[in-house]
Amino acid sequence: MKKYKFIVFISIYIIALFSGCHFNSNNSDKQSGDNNTVGKYFIEPDITHQVIDNFGASDAWNVQIIAQWPEEKQEQIAAWLFSTENDSEGNPKGIGLSLWRFYIGAGSKEQGDESKIENPLRRNECFLMPDGSYNWDKQAGQRNFMQKAKEQGVEQFLGFIYSAPVYWTINGLATNLGRKGTFNLKEDKYDDFARYVADVVEGLQTHEGIQFNYISLFNEPDGHWNWDGTGQEGTAATKYEVAKTIRLISKEFENRNLQTKILVPESSDLQCLYGLEPHIKSDRGYQIQSYFSIDSVESYIGGLYNVPHLVVGHSYWTNTPLNRLKSIRKELNDVLRVHKVKFWQSELCIMSNDKEIGGGHKKDLTMKTALYVARIIHHDMVYANSSAWHWWKAVTTGDYKDGLIYANPDNDPVDGSFTDSKLMWSLGNYSRFIRPGAYRINITAYDNSGNIIPEGETDPHSLMVSAYKNIDNSLVVVAINYSNKDEEINIETKSEKEISWQPYVTSDIRGYNLKKEASIKCNNKIKIPARSVVTLSEQD
Repeated sequence: MKKYKFIVFISIYIIALFSGCHFNSNNSDKQSGDNNTVGKYFIEPDITHQVIDNFGASDAWNVQIIAQWPEEKQEQIAAWLFSTENDSEGNPKGIGLSLWRFYIGAGSKEQGDESKIENPLRRNECFLMPDGSYNWDKQAGQRNFMQKAKEQGVEQFLGFIYSAPVYWTINGLATNLGRKGTFNLKEDKYDDFARYVADVVEGLQTHEGIQFNYISLFNEPDGHWNWDGTGQEGTAATKYEVAKTIRLISKEFENRNLQTKILVPESSDLQCLYGLEPHIKSDRGYQIQSYFSIDSVESYIGGLYNVPHLVVGHSYWTNTPLNRLKSIRKELNDVLRVHKVKFWQSELCIMSNDKEIGGGHKKDLTMKTALYVARIIHHDMVYANSSAWHWWKAVTTGDYKDGLIYANPDNDPVDGSFTDSKLMWSLGNYSRFIRPGAYRINITAYDNSGNIIPEGETDPHSLMVSAYKNIDNSLVVVAINYSNKDEEINIETKSEKEISWQPYVTSDIRGYNLKKEASIKCNNKIKIPARSVVTLSEQD
């Protein structure tokens, strides 16, 4: 085995030596000893991991407010979120989100206070009317902003549903109030609900000219908060109810030849995807195995029309302590790999257990929250092999760490002020440069003595580095420096040409929002400033 490893290493070394951006290491088939400082990262573009489908965020709930504001303010917010253009100095105008999530309401807004949802901003309209007709003028603000996403070049759209229309729910509400843990849908309305979902997909395509690439039918159906909550539209459901619903909707889509893919299950906790979270019963856990193992007869949906072998889940509650941040995602990936299922991280904001940054209350526009989230993104991408990554609310109006952009409505609801956040721009280090169809590629880390550092691409207290190859074969490296001191690294790769890296830096320094810096030739030292996120994009 030692002889084989030596031959493989020598082969890599010889190939790299005669390339433009070559690898240079001493004794690199050994593990590191006392010196664990990473000196070099060797990128291997031919060793690919997951394909990247998209980066996204949702329009819930505050887009309906800003859509009444002056057009120039709406355009600026849209540019920050969606633009892939640069300004005159080469700095990105926006973070280039490649997917936009459109919230399909259940009718709580029409119910007003009778909806039992205390915050009016969390109530939403329904396209379906009580008489069975459809009003496609509903959700005007959201539809308007969806068009702005399209105008800015977004090509992927996802519709997500939290509740069936209130006319068909068991308690007459869009929340699960008084019902505990089952699906809030009358038994004789399952078929109607399937037709409704297909009608909405077809209706928005006809009236808005936008086809949903994806539809998500449940939100955290395993989440115990959802069993009796009144904070927003939502319902719990067992995995058997989820499977029953998806079977019917899949059949309806097939009958209409709809190409929209059906996603499952938007789990509230990554642990429920592959096992059980302490508060969760067995009828909601082991979701990968239940939905995509043919032996799980009651809940198997793997062979259905337009149901990809893909699970979507939320990274809440799994980010502390730091050792669990990594281990949970590795455990998840082990089960995904066995069952040949992809994974999307489809929602995150800051919660009460994120104590390292003070929990979710009190907004934070600085790198404190931005770096914390960047660290989660890195772990989701590198250890869970996530093919997509979505933030929760693109725009928020509250004093909570749940928005990329913070809006402050005036007393007059048709205007207000707004500001960006370092969180938004840090997400842009990924979303702006890693485009749909890219692959995450392999990195091997070496210390200054040339010794391999196992999993050395990740030091949650300091440097975290990942690499990607876009469909045009251009390389992208994202480096997170969580520490309070500057770091210097080398990025090397086997290449037939000499690579130059274009750095873009996000930090607390004023104006450093994907700030374009001077280009750096491969093999030169690259500075990763303290408390920053840096993207290195291969120059043409």
